[in-house]
Amino acid sequence: MQPRATATISTVLCDDEALALDELGFLLKDFPDIEILGSARNGLEAVKMIETLEPDLVFLDVQMPGLDGLGVINKLKADKAPLPEFVLCTAYDQYALEAFRLEALDYLLKPVDRERLALTVERVRRTMHESEAPPAMPRSKLMVRSGGRNWIVDVNDLIFARIEGGLITVATTTCEGQCNYKTIEELQSSLDPARFWRVHRSYLVNINHIREVVPWFKSSYQVRMDDKNQTEIPVSRVQTKRLRELLKL
Repeated sequence: MQPRATATISTVLCDDEALALDELGFLLKDFPDIEILGSARNGLEAVKMIETLEPDLVFLDVQMPGLDGLGVINKLKADKAPLPEFVLCTAYDQYALEAFRLEALDYLLKPVDRERLALTVERVRRTMHESEAPPAMPRSKLMVRSGGRNWIVDVNDLIFARIEGGLITVATTTCEGQCNYKTIEELQSSLDPARFWRVHRSYLVNINHIREVVPWFKSSYQVRMDDKNQTEIPVSRVQTKRLRELLKL
């Protein structure tokens, strides 16, 4: 999960029934750390919203016209989009096995019970906390595979890391290549959280190697790094607030 400036869990709701959306939104008001970014009324709208807003959590209806909830998850995976945690909601229990095969965090039956929802939110909190817990001793060295060789670099020289197609590519002051971590979360957990920042679900940057902040569209930003390619990395909407606080924008 992404580190957040505050202990909020950015959330998107998706259901083709307006009453169900309203009821879930009303129930979630009891949980102040749940920050609802938006609501989608169908599967295609949900895919677009999730890819744009990059929420931490999505409450997703299973049965919807056009593209159902399971289809939303599969489409995001096919697009190689960063995946949030999913809580699937439905009036039927026969989708539970498929939901957990797709690694959904939880499965709620409609009508959603307030006490059962509280258990789900607590599970979400634990998952977020575990993924963001900083290491007792941050790693000082990193192995990078480049040009058929294994280079050992100081983590202070790590400029940014990017995950694409299941591979993590890192750019350092001395070389570029792949590292032996399987996920951005795993790499992030081994580094100093005060220095390495998850600006986007697909990117982890060293804040000491940010060269320029570039205004982008709709009040968003990119950060230009000081690697040889001066790579421009998008800052997610959720992390824009932290960028403004960090750099006093």
